[in-house]
Amino acid sequence: MLIGELSRRTGVSTRVLRYYEQQGLLHPRRRPSGYREFDESDVDTVRRVRMLLAAGLGTELIRRVLPCMADDGVILAPTCEDMARDLRRERARMGRAVEEMTAAHAMLDAIIRAGERRTLAGADH
Repeated sequence: MLIGELSRRTGVSTRVLRYYEQQGLLHPRRRPSGYREFDESDVDTVRRVRMLLAAGLGTELIRRVLPCMADDGVILAPTCEDMARDLRRERARMGRAVEEMTAAHAMLDAIIRAGERRTLAGADH
């Protein structure tokens, strides 16, 4: 199938599909005309990529784990222990990032509240 058909079937724009190809996530054949030709299995590959992106993974890690992913049409599961280890490491990194963002959020709230109190105190004069 051509890129337009893959786009229609996956709901992903042709621009994004080209980006996936640049990132090594899709490997279409080229026709003599230069057009990309995708396999039926690429529909599932795009769905898996979208799931992994939604889980917060970057394209570099997705490229490494994608060959070791199995799915039942709903959820993905790593089939290689090394990949499962990489995913656990990434989840731990994300957890630390969430904690840092939560702390930054709380600090920003405190700054905003201090500014509001100061503004209200100035209005009383």
